[in-house]
Amino acid sequence: MDVERLLMTDTYNIPRECEKCGGVMVFQGLGEYKCEKCGELAYDDYGKVRGYIEEHRGATAAQVEEAIGVSQKTIRRLLKEGRLEVAEGSRMFLRCEVCGKDIRSGRYCPECEVKMHRSLEERQREFARKNMQGFSMGQKGDEGQKRFTRH
Repeated sequence: MDVERLLMTDTYNIPRECEKCGGVMVFQGLGEYKCEKCGELAYDDYGKVRGYIEEHRGATAAQVEEAIGVSQKTIRRLLKEGRLEVAEGSRMFLRCEVCGKDIRSGRYCPECEVKMHRSLEERQREFARKNMQGFSMGQKGDEGQKRFTRH
């Protein structure tokens, strides 16, 4: 398991064990977990926030934190990961980390995200061009000689 996934696991308070019977909690989707023994439902932080927002449209991060106990820092992280979105009509927005434009979810506005992907693709192509050169071009060795023999 990579470090980022491990940190995410601890960050969102994922239920591992049923509080009612001690059984194993199985992920059901959208932040919901179900005990494989007794069927008890539990939610990670994402599931709690999502459920609260569905019932209380337009709630602020402070209101969500007060009502269900999930920190505003965790809510901001969920917004930046694109798992939640700022409600339409809200006066609050996230800012694009490149140009500062108002956005409702994620880290970048659509225009900056496209630019970043294009830049990354170009760097990968350049890297491949530099590193693939040795496979067919400019190999040293005797012309016409066998390089490998079968035994």
